Amino acid sequence: MSMDRKSVVGRVVSNKMDKTVVVEVEYRRRHPLYRKIVRERRHFMAHDEANACQEGDVVRLVETRPLSRLKRWRVVEVVTRAE
Repeated sequence: MSMDRKSVVGRVVSNKMDKTVVVEVEYRRRHPLYRKIVRERRHFMAHDEANACQEGDVVRLVETRPLSRLKRWRVVEVVTRAE
């Protein structure tokens, strides 16, 4: 894995497409005015070549070239499996 590519860890929320998963990544940041910790969620479509991911799996994504209109990420590893 190259060091200059972005990497994120998130949870698979959908695997209904062929070789594609939707991964939800949660960020925690402090609100600039109210100083409260706020959760932000983003969804990424990622390429899963082996169709190995199931819903609820925690996966690591790495940035890659555009693979389709919405896919710019690739699943590198499954960190933990869903129960």
